[in-house]
Amino acid sequence: MDKPNPRPATAPPDVAAEVPVGALLAADSPRTVQVDESHAQALAHSGRTLPPLLVHRPTMRIIDGTHRLRAAVLRGQDTVHVTYFDGSAEDAFVLSVEANISHGLPLTHTERTAAALRILRSHPDWSDRGIARRTGLAGKTVGALRRREVPGPAPPGRVGQDGRVRPADPVRGREEAARLLAGRPTASLRQIAREAGIAPSTVRDVRRRIGAGADPVPAAQRRAGTTPAPAPPRGPARVRGQPLPALVTSLCKDPLLRLSDAGRLLLRMLDLQVSGLRQWERIVAAIPPYRVETAAAAAAQCARDWQELSEELRRRASAPPLPEPASPASTGLRPGRPQL
Repeated sequence: MDKPNPRPATAPPDVAAEVPVGALLAADSPRTVQVDESHAQALAHSGRTLPPLLVHRPTMRIIDGTHRLRAAVLRGQDTVHVTYFDGSAEDAFVLSVEANISHGLPLTHTERTAAALRILRSHPDWSDRGIARRTGLAGKTVGALRRREVPGPAPPGRVGQDGRVRPADPVRGREEAARLLAGRPTASLRQIAREAGIAPSTVRDVRRRIGAGADPVPAAQRRAGTTPAPAPPRGPARVRGQPLPALVTSLCKDPLLRLSDAGRLLLRMLDLQVSGLRQWERIVAAIPPYRVETAAAAAAQCARDWQELSEELRRRASAPPLPEPASPASTGLRPGRPQL
């Protein structure tokens, strides 16, 4: 049972075989009391034909049908009909739990919790909801049990009920999608989703959030996760000493800036600044003498505005992240190169 499916891969065959009662071993059951004698007596005296037992063929251990076996013995039978399961012992236990919560004598909450803990240890890559469905517990209960009772590193992904592998930490899945979008902004949603291990709809939301200038991970999800917010990427140690053309060229290579309208506006402003610096002497010579003072005042004001923008960016880099808006508007922009 490598991957849980809507119809479990552990489904037993329909063909039944007749075996001696003495050939069968006691069940590896989640029950604390293996046989409820009153329940077995009720089955024995019901007078109806009982369904075949489910047996693990490699060990001949009962998976489902302990009370039916006891009822057959009470009826004086020497043989019983069984169907076989050929998987692993761990998967046989899972099948036993599934069978015991779907029919027969119900499992107690304590027995279902103990069964879920055992499955968490034998199948750590299964999703909380997948294990919850098999044990009759809530997904949140299984998740709390995993965090409290199963120490050690978590697997990078978990197999869902549909057989798909998804990241164990949704925060990391979104961050991986953001990284892939930064490197390949024109890639399809399905391609990014496949590589990041998340749903295409999640990739669409990550792209929308980036376009709106927001964190690709919602604040509530990041607080609930274990992955800390990524630190802003550090630039070169001597970034302030680099010439403006080199700095602008570096910014123009960042796809995340090109994904947002405001980012493209900044790139165009900086590119225009670089173009102006390359024609400095021509610009000075073109200004009429009676406009020199006005042009100088405008240039000084631009310098002060740029300085304020620089200081605001530095404050943002050193401050903790602000709470994100309740419903950020989507820009609807399509990724592409800025028109510089």
